Amino acid sequence: MTTTPSPPRSRFPTWALIALMLANGTLLGLAEYQHYTGQHPWEPFLWEFSSAAVVGVLIPLVYRWHKRTRTRPWPIFIGRHLAGWLLFSLAHVAGMFGLRFAVYALAGVRYEPGGWLDVLGYEIGKDLVSYALIVAICHGLQLWLEGQQRERELQALRGELAEAKLARLAEQVQPHFLFNTLNLISATMYEDVARADRQLCDLAELLRQQLAAQGTQQHSLGEELRLVEPYLALMQARFGERLAVRIEVSEEAKRCQVPTLLLISPVENAIKHDVALSSAAVEVRVRGKVSGGELQLAVENSGMAPERDAREGAIGLANLRQRVATLHGDRAAVTLEALAQGGSRLAIHLPAAA
Repeated sequence: MTTTPSPPRSRFPTWALIALMLANGTLLGLAEYQHYTGQHPWEPFLWEFSSAAVVGVLIPLVYRWHKRTRTRPWPIFIGRHLAGWLLFSLAHVAGMFGLRFAVYALAGVRYEPGGWLDVLGYEIGKDLVSYALIVAICHGLQLWLEGQQRERELQALRGELAEAKLARLAEQVQPHFLFNTLNLISATMYEDVARADRQLCDLAELLRQQLAAQGTQQHSLGEELRLVEPYLALMQARFGERLAVRIEVSEEAKRCQVPTLLLISPVENAIKHDVALSSAAVEVRVRGKVSGGELQLAVENSGMAPERDAREGAIGLANLRQRVATLHGDRAAVTLEALAQGGSRLAIHLPAAA
């Protein structure tokens, strides 16, 4: 089930902002202290920390102001930021000198910053540079957050597309498999009604288990084998001594996750293309092991070798390739090859994940 991506955070992390302002106040205070000639060594640090503290409080407000402004037409954009700069400067000057006067009063020291018009003119000029720099940083941060949000949305859409594709492919497996199985049972009915009845019971059990597995796109290999076993029972009842089955799967492999109905088509193809066309006894082997972080599965038969390396036209095999490619991309592989001693092997390689 795909979850809706959460919206990006639209505010500065408090700890980062505090750390930035402390570092800024400390560095500027040290720089100011180097040429300070007064009687109170704490004054340079008060001047710089009072400015940094007020700017730190104003930065989140500038961030939100720019967020509401940056999509406006240029004349409105410039007008709003000119107003924002003036308000920022007035708030900065008022807050900064308010803090300074308070600390000087507590220390019992007289503070004479100079004429208000001169001070205001000087600070407004400096604040223009500070405001422009803060807006530029806010703009870059907002673009980055929106890019992250778009990437999350794209990943969610890709996940939904993959789920839809897997669901469609899984839906193709059942009718194709059911059609072939019913054809086999139909052929048996003319030969042995009692055997056909047993086959119908096995088919009912198989369909019951498949319905129970439809709620998930993946399950363990052990659960997948429990789906394959009723089908093999059906086929052994159909072909009797002409079909022998051997399953060799390690316990570690059984715990690995695989796509639902992964092995039905390979086993069905081995029987359809080899056992059904051979008058001699044929052995179908299902092997599975984990090696090097990879789940290695193989469905082998001792009957007829394939005439070519792939049966692209076969619905089941083409469907299998699509499903593993959709889930795992280049990390998965499906190959079909002829065995030197006769017969064929369908190999499936998947990432081993429990």
